[in-house]
Amino acid sequence: MYSSYISLSNIEAVKEFVTLANNYKFPINLATDKYKIDAKSIMGIFSLDLSKPLKIEVDTDGVDKNKFDDFVCQLKPFTCKDASAVSAASKS
Repeated sequence: MYSSYISLSNIEAVKEFVTLANNYKFPINLATDKYKIDAKSIMGIFSLDLSKPLKIEVDTDGVDKNKFDDFVCQLKPFTCKDASAVSAASKS
């Protein structure tokens, strides 16, 4: 299982992230303290509180390592850079 925190701070970021997620066949989820949604669903993402970092979760069992590594590399522009925001999100 892979998990990290990302930030989707505007509509363009959400659209770019959903496009990225839909390029991969393996399941990708976004989680908050209350909800877990399919990261490939733009409507699902807009139902979340985007003012806080979102936890991304990928079940890596049976996933092609090269494709997963490619996904993680493309995920970097969305990765949270503010460690205090991630810490606060994980406590709430």
